[in-house]
Amino acid sequence: MNAAQLQEQIPRIFAPWITAMGLEVLETGPGRVLLKLPVKREFVHVGGVMCGQAAMAAADTAMVLAMMVELGEFRPMTTVQLQTSFLRPVSGDHCLVTATVLRSGKSLAFGSIDIANPDGRLAAQATTTYALL
Repeated sequence: MNAAQLQEQIPRIFAPWITAMGLEVLETGPGRVLLKLPVKREFVHVGGVMCGQAAMAAADTAMVLAMMVELGEFRPMTTVQLQTSFLRPVSGDHCLVTATVLRSGKSLAFGSIDIANPDGRLAAQATTTYALL
């Protein structure tokens, strides 16, 4: 699936509030996607930086899209585990979210997600496990 095809699927597959995040699919590759997430005012907490909840929602969404690239289509799945390490604040008007499928089996899939500032500095890193339904 290419970037335009994935972009079309976002409002069809995800909850309206995920669509409202404004994720933009920039690139796809084998088992991989690169997204741009605008840092909207609604995502910024009292400390003046993007909240972790927005980062984790973007990471989870990116991995589903990477799985779609891996499988060639949407297949029902559910998040079993999402572990995120926050390394530095997201600074700037957007961040880049790269999701990569590490392994996809018959019933489980594993992935890694990097969230980087516009300058390329890693802000958060997540690992995921999905159950394929």
